[in-house]
Amino acid sequence: MEFMRILLSMLVLIFHGSTGVLSEGGLLVLDYYKETCPLVEEIVRRNVQIAVLRDPRMAASLLRLHFHDCFVLGCDGSILLDSFGDMISEKLAGPNLNSVRGFEVIDNIKYLVEEACPYTVSCADILAIAARDSVALLGRKDSLKSSFDGANQFIPLPNSSLETLINNFKQQGLDIRDLVTLSGGHTMGKARCVSFRQRIYEKSIEETFDHYKRYNTYRRILQSICPESGRDNTLAALDFRTPTRFDNLYFQNVVEGKGLLHSDNVLVNEDLEGEIREQVWAYASDQQLFFDSFVNSILKMGNINVLTGSEGEIRKHCRFVNP
Repeated sequence: MEFMRILLSMLVLIFHGSTGVLSEGGLLVLDYYKETCPLVEEIVRRNVQIAVLRDPRMAASLLRLHFHDCFVLGCDGSILLDSFGDMISEKLAGPNLNSVRGFEVIDNIKYLVEEACPYTVSCADILAIAARDSVALLGRKDSLKSSFDGANQFIPLPNSSLETLINNFKQQGLDIRDLVTLSGGHTMGKARCVSFRQRIYEKSIEETFDHYKRYNTYRRILQSICPESGRDNTLAALDFRTPTRFDNLYFQNVVEGKGLLHSDNVLVNEDLEGEIREQVWAYASDQQLFFDSFVNSILKMGNINVLTGSEGEIRKHCRFVNP
């Protein structure tokens, strides 16, 4: 819950006295539901807290769910849709299948919000609030479609190269600084063996010439968890030091070559110009700098291709478009 308190306090400071931010589709504002559904943020926050108390992984899972939603059609709740007719759900795409979670939490919150304010609050906004459990810019509408192909194309993969990651983020209007900052979301949560197997059985140049065995111990631990075949769904912490705490130790791990995923370690290993490595070092040594930057980047991400005004709809059930 430390993660929740940090984001809430920083967002209040950043947006105190602010009215909103202009996006391509319209206006997102802080108090969008002040008159129409004044209790929505309290309902979401309370139920996220309950979910996280039951399952500490859920804070990271909801953040990741929001990330995967925004990187496909935009932050429009399209990832929440089930398959229907000719439309294949994004949930079935490679980066999401047996991986993203938290749908039941969103379903439960949506049910309670509908009881209080029918056809008023979008699933996209509920997901945005739940992912941050904090003050959020609101006013999104829900998508009428899902994009299975888009999910396979635009969501970064755990074995991506640095060049691929940079291009993935650039396609969403996010820069290198956002890439490094949002990678810090891996300070919480876990990943499946199938996501990091390649990373632990293929040695990098640094590891090949690792005379001081800095990498070998961590590698052996991961290999004991994840064999070369089988046990695909066995979990390991993304941040082995503080797996349930939102802090800057993820970046200290990356500096030491102990990021769980290949896509974590390339931030240092494949940065030829040193710009990204410098930012990783900065966050590793200054936790508050990371916190401040994370708030800015996640709000920037939350404005990717949002639907507002007459675009989209307010779904009654997050898994299906309205009849």
